[in-house]
Amino acid sequence: MKAFPSKYGNALEFGHLIAGEEVFEGQVLERRNPSDREDLIARFPEGTKDTLRRAALAAREAFEAWSRTPAPIRGQVLFNLAKILEREKPTLTRLMVREVGKTPKEAAGDVQEAIDTAVFFASEGRRLYGQTVPSEMRDKELFTFRRPLGVVGMITAGNFPIAVPSWKLIPAVLTGNAVVWKPSDDSPTLSYLFVKLFEEAGLPPGVINLVFGGGKDSTGQWLVELMDEGLFQKFAFTGSTKVGRWIGEVAGRNLIRPTLELGGKNPLVVMRDADLDLAVEGAWWSAFATGGQRCTSAGNILVDAPIYEEFKRRFLERVEATRVGNPLLHPEVTYGPFINERLFERWLEHYAWGEKEGAVLLYGRGRITRENPYPHFLGDPEAGLFGWPTVWEARPGMRQFEEEIFGPTINLVKVDGIEEAIRVANSTPYGLSSAIYTNHRHWAYLFKVGIRAGMTSVNNTTVGAEAHLPFGGVKASGNGARESGIWVIEEYTYWHAVNEEYSGRLQLAQMDTGYISPKAPTPWGEVLGF
Repeated sequence: MKAFPSKYGNALEFGHLIAGEEVFEGQVLERRNPSDREDLIARFPEGTKDTLRRAALAAREAFEAWSRTPAPIRGQVLFNLAKILEREKPTLTRLMVREVGKTPKEAAGDVQEAIDTAVFFASEGRRLYGQTVPSEMRDKELFTFRRPLGVVGMITAGNFPIAVPSWKLIPAVLTGNAVVWKPSDDSPTLSYLFVKLFEEAGLPPGVINLVFGGGKDSTGQWLVELMDEGLFQKFAFTGSTKVGRWIGEVAGRNLIRPTLELGGKNPLVVMRDADLDLAVEGAWWSAFATGGQRCTSAGNILVDAPIYEEFKRRFLERVEATRVGNPLLHPEVTYGPFINERLFERWLEHYAWGEKEGAVLLYGRGRITRENPYPHFLGDPEAGLFGWPTVWEARPGMRQFEEEIFGPTINLVKVDGIEEAIRVANSTPYGLSSAIYTNHRHWAYLFKVGIRAGMTSVNNTTVGAEAHLPFGGVKASGNGARESGIWVIEEYTYWHAVNEEYSGRLQLAQMDTGYISPKAPTPWGEVLGF
């Protein structure tokens, strides 16, 4: 690793991390500050298919020893990691603001999520319970054990560059697996430092191998293709539904059960009895936290007809006060830049969809520039890609209503009553997160049992997660796998059934079992004279 001065701090030049060694091979890529592209942050190589094979073989070798390391000892490494992350939280927070454009508040929360996850799973090293099961035979005992799967291929997104990888890496290594991780090319420096902190915590070389690169026609695609070479026993992915479907196909033909955490078009319902001040604040944050670049961001706000106009008025007032800008220089902004140009271009396209389909644009004017100024922008808008907070009125069936946009855009949709609200909320292809604002307990109950989503909040936002609660979706938002909490352990282990015979002779279940036959029935009706 080399360090040299850049605009807002040092830039680093580093290689892949394979078996604890830094490997410089592949075309050199760059990452620049999305808030100010003059600020170079990292130079790093693009891993080839041969680089990935080398990493997978290193992981396979490390797995042999790591999988036999007692689980409480593996947990101790995570306890060490939690303390190290706490120590480095200010550094990681500032780097995240610089590398992916998050606000300091959100970046600190991202790092804290990893700390919480490490603390939670450190203790799970002493609770990887199996069961003792009664046998139907004498002198015989039955047991179940959790076993690690082997080598895990991982691909993660850049919008949560520490938190989301921690949801995968920490339970994977806690349960005894080894990993080949391809992080987002939007956050290479944070990924590099994260693995170095694992190493400092005592994780043996080769248990986590880090290979950099892009997605399609690059390292990410080649990593997925290596499932066909038998190099992985598990695959975990966070990203788009389109790519997730393809990964699921490759995993399926190799009889691998993947973890797929995919997109969302998350509904937030505001009922006629809601606390409007609370609902407006929650809807605003659900829509514009991280500039809408979250899989759990609200996509549609469904507002009950009697309060629709009042909610719209208050919501637009709140949106118009949103501050946007460079969070490194102006930490008070609500959100910063687009993480990359691809997401910006995709977001910009939705203005054409909305106009074509007849959606009504209530607020927003595309990219913020000097010629197209936003009144609450802080900094130089030409230094990065920044978008106006954008609000539409839309209807079910519109592309605007159904597709994930992944930017600072939200739709207002009028509904009439709880039944229509639930029906409309369920009418998108996705089912990740959801929320309802109401003080009517029965309406809240109907929403909880009627919504098709992996997560639901009552009088809270669609965004946000805690380390001990399962995270994941249904429909086009995932394949039913869950991350976080004890539930994720199912994704990185398999159940091993063991029977031990002590009788010294062959006993055949079902055939030699000493079943007890019932006695002849007593005619109790006759006895009682009925």
